[in-house]
Amino acid sequence: MNTQDDNTAPKGLAARSGMRRLINPLVYRHLRGIGATHIAVGCVQTAAGLVCLAYSADGWAAFFLAIAALNLAGGYWYLTIDRSASART
Repeated sequence: MNTQDDNTAPKGLAARSGMRRLINPLVYRHLRGIGATHIAVGCVQTAAGLVCLAYSADGWAAFFLAIAALNLAGGYWYLTIDRSASART
């Protein structure tokens, strides 16, 4: 009887382990580009937060700076995973 093995990855996709399973497969294929995009957007949001601070819009500044911190952390995480994956191959 031919049954599908649960431990095999679909055709064309490499098996992922650990934290890489949390990443969408489409994003996983383009980690370097997505990571660089997150960092670029995080820089723009940091600039927007600083402009809001200059005009005493503290609520908006906190919003932009919090979102920027999340984007910068996510972009760094993606680039770290990409760097470790390319070092192994």
